Amino acid sequence: MPNHTLAPVSDFLYGTAWKEERTPVLVELALRMGFRGIDTANQRRHYFEAGVGQGLAAAYAAGLSRADLFLQKKFTYRTGQDHRLPYDPAASLPVQVAQSMASSLEHLGTDYVDSYVLHGPASGHGWSRADVEVWEAMIQERDAGRTRLLGVSNVSLRHLEQMSESHAELPAFVQNRCFARLGWDREVRSFCGERKITYQGFSLLTANPEVLQHPLVVELAAGSKATPAQVIFSFARSIGMLLLTGTSNADHMKQDLASVNIILLTRSNLWWAKAAAS
Repeated sequence: MPNHTLAPVSDFLYGTAWKEERTPVLVELALRMGFRGIDTANQRRHYFEAGVGQGLAAAYAAGLSRADLFLQKKFTYRTGQDHRLPYDPAASLPVQVAQSMASSLEHLGTDYVDSYVLHGPASGHGWSRADVEVWEAMIQERDAGRTRLLGVSNVSLRHLEQMSESHAELPAFVQNRCFARLGWDREVRSFCGERKITYQGFSLLTANPEVLQHPLVVELAAGSKATPAQVIFSFARSIGMLLLTGTSNADHMKQDLASVNIILLTRSNLWWAKAAAS
C-alpha cells in the first residue's frame, strides 16, 4: 500500500456538482477562501471532475499541497450517468469500479483519494446483489491504497440495516440530502451515531428554504450577529454532521466557513435543536 501523508477529514466539504465550465475557477476560489475538503464524482452528467483537477492544479501552483486536502469522489451506476461514461458499460461491476477510480485519479492529478463513495444504491428498495458486488470492489480499491476511506450516499435506513445484516463492512461516511421536515434525516443519523459513522449532510440550505425564513432562525441569527445560513450550519454541526456547501459566491464561502465560530447557546435554540433533530 502506498505510504501517503494522510490529511485529516475536513469539517466542511466544498461540493462541485452542477458547476460545468465554472468548476476550475470555483474550486480554486473555494481553496483560496479556506476550504480543504472537496467533494466530486466521476459522473459527467452532474459533475465536471476534470475541471476539479484543473482547479486543484492551480491551487498547487499557488503553494497548496495535496497533503493539505481531503478529496472525496464517487462511483455512479450506469443508470445515474449520461452517455459520457467513465467506464466500459459492458464490463463487470468490479471492473467499472476500478475504471472509474483510475479515471478519477487521472482527472484529479493524484494517486489516491481520501474517500470513495457509492453515489447511491442500485435500487431504492434495498441493498442489492449489485451493491454487494460494487462495495466489495470498492473495498479492494481501499486495500490497494487508492482510497483511505469508503462511504455511501443517498441511502435509506433500510439500505444501511440490510448492509449491516449482511455483515458487510460498514462505511466511514453516509452522505445524504438533509430535510428539516424529516427531522434532519433523524433515523439515518441515529444509525450512524450508534456505529460511529460520520454523517455528511448536503442541500442543508437549498432543501430547506422555509427554515432559513423561520422566525426563530432569524432571531438567532440577529442575536448571534450571523446569517440564517450560518445558524443552520452551526446547528447541523452541533448535532454531529460533516457539512457540504456548493455556493459559488466568495462572500458566502467565507461566511459558511466562519459558521464554525458561531455557538448557539440560547434557551430557545436548545429547544429548537431538540425539537428539530430528535
